Amino acid sequence: MSALPNSHEALLRNRDLLDGAVGLIGVTDPGLLPMLGEGGLAMSEHAGVYAALSRMPGWQACFGYDDPGLHAKSCDTLVVFLPKARAELDLRLALALWLARAGARLVLVGEKKEGIAGAVKQLRARLPDAGKVDSARHCQVWSADVAEPATEFRLADWLDWTSVVHAGVSIDVAGLPGIFSLGELDEGTALLLDSLARVPVNAERVLDFACGAGVIGSWLQRWQQQSGQVPARVDGVDVQSQAVICARATYERNGCAGGIQASDGLSGVQGKWPAIITNPPFHTGVRTDTSMTERFLREVAAHLEPGGELRLVANTFLPYEELIRRHVGSVERLEQTRRFTVYRALRR
Repeated sequence: MSALPNSHEALLRNRDLLDGAVGLIGVTDPGLLPMLGEGGLAMSEHAGVYAALSRMPGWQACFGYDDPGLHAKSCDTLVVFLPKARAELDLRLALALWLARAGARLVLVGEKKEGIAGAVKQLRARLPDAGKVDSARHCQVWSADVAEPATEFRLADWLDWTSVVHAGVSIDVAGLPGIFSLGELDEGTALLLDSLARVPVNAERVLDFACGAGVIGSWLQRWQQQSGQVPARVDGVDVQSQAVICARATYERNGCAGGIQASDGLSGVQGKWPAIITNPPFHTGVRTDTSMTERFLREVAAHLEPGGELRLVANTFLPYEELIRRHVGSVERLEQTRRFTVYRALRR
């Protein structure tokens, strides 16, 4: 059995803090659950982790911050794991305080290298009496009592909007804490959009893999419309709950067509498309991690129609070109800067 993340090991050292109905917010390894006792609630915003949590006996799994299984004043102990995006911690704390019953205990766990020291300031802004109860496994464990639970938690209150303008096309993009490139157009996506304008994708249906907040799909449809073309339907898939929520909101605001679904890679995706476009992630927390994209490239041909196109942008130093050639077909570089490259391949 693989070792648990340090934060999960640190919680196990302090399992005596867990009384009554337990809620885990942001759990990343389902292997923790059988070690904690009879059960409780476990929430993850990662579709793959959620699927694994769903198979754990005695535990109620929830996907993201809008899961219908989340109910006010339902937990006696809330464990909040430190997220990789600091802004998301406030969201997790707000959810925890809404889930908490009066007198509940809130436990914050996180690694030192991921910023637990700064996170404590966010915790104490809400619960000033929070105190450290342990320091182990390169982590800190903090605890506080919840005297007054939050009276409401509305995810819509956390949603914000940014106007993104590129190549004369303007779209409104939804944002939530923890989402990639919140409030801005990242350099890689901008280069991908340039390639779509210079060398259009010839397809009535497109899949946007790792769609994030829906920037690529909504921009492409708006650009096609402004160019006098019939906009393609752009479906989207992403592993993160916030991304799915934001992409749906972005599509609705911009009048775009396409279905948005959650999936860990392409494992939950059915069907084939004449074109697939993507700006895939290559980080897990603070580490470079290309495993998700490598798995995508091994599986993508099964979701491309014969002769279908893959359009992918990635950091130039990442070793994707040979993988694309091996699993999809002949590959060319449509755009390249010092940092990013846009690859185009046709399924053999």
